[in-house]
Amino acid sequence: MANWFECKVRYDKMMENGAQKKVNEPYLIDALSFTEAEARIIEEITPFISGEFSVSAVKRTKISEIFWDDSADKWYLVKVAFITIDEKTAVEKKTTSLILVAASDFKGAYDNFMEGMKGTMADFDIVSITETPIMDVYKVKLNAPKPAEE
Repeated sequence: MANWFECKVRYDKMMENGAQKKVNEPYLIDALSFTEAEARIIEEITPFISGEFSVSAVKRTKISEIFWDDSADKWYLVKVAFITIDEKTAVEKKTTSLILVAASDFKGAYDNFMEGMKGTMADFDIVSITETPIMDVYKVKLNAPKPAEE
């Protein structure tokens, strides 16, 4: 299971009007620890940022799953309540989960979420869908196995 960390990166960004503006942008990284998350975000964004930057914050998120869409340019956070019934007491119980969905607009986020949930047998209710400020999401990089020495 992935451990998603939100890393905020502070740097001077060139705006469309040519002015420099100090920004603090969030990114999502799949990492095992805070230290790895910080190292990975530095490695991932270095080619895209000219000048100095700093990682201003690293925090663990409660995102349980991500639904990808390579054509999308925004990230939406879907809060979903899974409904289960306790077999002993017959009481309905709701367990909430956070799922990040890539989409170009709100309707796309809903459609991509529903597509991702197609094979799910559990009953669920969508509690909320909100657009996030997340700039990009970086999956874990699996290192290629080293060749055995002869």
